[in-house]
Amino acid sequence: MNITIRQLQCFREVMRTGSISEAARTLQRTQPAVSNMIATLEEELGVELFERQRGRLIRKPEAHYFLEESEQILKRLNKTARTMKEIAGLELGRLKIACMPAASNYLMPRLVADFVQDKPKVNVSMMMRDSSVIEEWVASQQYDIGLAETPPPNRALSAMTFDLKCVCALPIDDPLAQKAFIGPKDLDGLPLATLQEDHPNYQSTLKAFRSQGATMNQRFELLTFQPALKLVEENLCYCICDPMTASGYLQRFDDRAQLVFKPFAPEVILSVSVLTPAHRPASVLASNFTEMLTTELDRLNDQFK
Repeated sequence: MNITIRQLQCFREVMRTGSISEAARTLQRTQPAVSNMIATLEEELGVELFERQRGRLIRKPEAHYFLEESEQILKRLNKTARTMKEIAGLELGRLKIACMPAASNYLMPRLVADFVQDKPKVNVSMMMRDSSVIEEWVASQQYDIGLAETPPPNRALSAMTFDLKCVCALPIDDPLAQKAFIGPKDLDGLPLATLQEDHPNYQSTLKAFRSQGATMNQRFELLTFQPALKLVEENLCYCICDPMTASGYLQRFDDRAQLVFKPFAPEVILSVSVLTPAHRPASVLASNFTEMLTTELDRLNDQFK
């Protein structure tokens, strides 16, 4: 059966006006075109919907029944069209985001808040997990976007990689806070808060110290850098942390910040990637949020120059 939307629209208007000519005027079509629409509709259905008596159309019982069905079809199509326009206009939909701990405290919630501010019909699922779990979730298409430490190559993932330059967190009144940048010799033998010894960031930091002939003194070993900042505030240690954590701290506390963050040289890199499923096209929502996220990651490296 090849019934068209235009046939249904013509039929509904003829039923409403009781006249081919009135329906044609309302639909801004010619009278022969509307007559042909009704005739081909009847042919497609295999039933007469109208009796023609001296130029008048008499609605048959079958026409009244078909009108109810037509109205439901047209209403559903109109609703679907409106929904698709809302989706295309970023007004409706669901976005599933998985992010690493470093981004979960401030960066990702802030970006999501900014993104949905003018989108009351957009729902977001935002979960914090280890990078290995995020990789699995996105590769299996359970999540639209993941922000994780850069994984090994995976054909199920599309990855945009960013090498984030770590910075040194110091108390605002520390003598070292006056320096333009901090190096291993500035922290030679001084207590540090670091990630676990098997973490790539720890290994990169250790390599930087050794390259300068300085001693790295790990006093605190932590899962994330967030609690390290409190230890630095208490003058218990220093910390070479990722710029996501540093930027989140500064934006959260603003002029009440007790810490400053200085560039660290030689560079200690935290490599992160924005992950999306490789075998599924991104939704309009996911594409726009991904663009927003990548812009923010680019900005982070510029913030602490």
